[in-house]
Amino acid sequence: MTALLAERATEVVSAAQHLLTKRMGAPVKLSDPIELGGSGRTTVLRVRVAENAFSLPRTLIVKQLRGAAQDRRVGGLVPGVASIDAAFLREAVSYQFTTALSSRHRPGAYLLAHDIPERLLILSDLGENAALTSVLRSGAEPASRNALMAFAQAMGRMHAATVGREPDFVALLRRVDVVHRVDGIAQQAEAAIGEVPGMLRRELNIDVPGEIAERIVAGNRLFSAGRYRAFSPSDLCPDNVILNAEGARFLDYEWGGFRDATLDIAYALVSFPGCLCDVELSRERARQLVEAWRSEVVGVWPALADDAVLAERILEARLIWVWLTTYWFLPADHARIAAAREHGLSIPRSAALINRWAALAEDARCTGDDILGDFAEHVSATLEELWEE
Repeated sequence: MTALLAERATEVVSAAQHLLTKRMGAPVKLSDPIELGGSGRTTVLRVRVAENAFSLPRTLIVKQLRGAAQDRRVGGLVPGVASIDAAFLREAVSYQFTTALSSRHRPGAYLLAHDIPERLLILSDLGENAALTSVLRSGAEPASRNALMAFAQAMGRMHAATVGREPDFVALLRRVDVVHRVDGIAQQAEAAIGEVPGMLRRELNIDVPGEIAERIVAGNRLFSAGRYRAFSPSDLCPDNVILNAEGARFLDYEWGGFRDATLDIAYALVSFPGCLCDVELSRERARQLVEAWRSEVVGVWPALADDAVLAERILEARLIWVWLTTYWFLPADHARIAAAREHGLSIPRSAALINRWAALAEDARCTGDDILGDFAEHVSATLEELWEE
């Protein structure tokens, strides 16, 4: 750990000790910080609980967004909220919400304490684990299959446990600041509706048929409505999924919120569109993934027992994800491309877009949707021609 990181870690540990001591009503001492990464503005540490008068876990995870010490303004309903990122507020609320779930249905760590003005979260430690990225990159079987099945089942359990609880989540959001109730991913999807047709025309000389445009508008509503609404961490890329003795667990709730759950299972089928990665799924492996998820949610959504209904809903969700990933990565916009997470599954944006449109075409044809199949195939072929020149 560099001197700069060591100084930062000391500050974060001190803030965490102060928060826990205040919350517990007795001194708590933390030691041995280990840096676990984080974004450029976020520090994430594993710390050991050296002294405490209570039954705290032996180790904890401390996460702090930088900037707390420089800002003491008052805004919204909570001191300091006006200047705090919406993403941090949403993550804090998401952890509050999921901590109230039973341990079996909780999708990740639980929240022990938080301080919004200090931009500080103290979480349980999920212990020894492996990142889904590492397992999939290895390509080893049956480990890759088992990891994907555990991922789908954990996602389904989370969905089933949170159906009908959106008012609770919204109430928590209102406590911090109603302004931040807007879902950032939904905003980007809304922007993609208007901008992607122009992109396709400029870059590929492709006009979007009216029927496809109407379906994009309908699919976009899955972010704000839909029959199958449940909680989602939203950023379900492989780097944010870990595997331990309890199965799959999800990290990073900065985009957490409620949306149609078919968006989550489709996210995996589209090869995690928020990343520039490619996870090859055979038709059989994709079917197994969907079945693992459906087995957990069919009890709360009996309509999904119908294969035709399920296929139609997933195709709709796949379409909006492919549309959104086109919005993110089709233009040579270095800021958007740089924002994509780089890891061992990353591929060039050209390959990612070609593969995603081609897979959408195949899935559409398998469900008898030749209109979408023809359009997706045309886009994929045109992209291939463009980037082969």
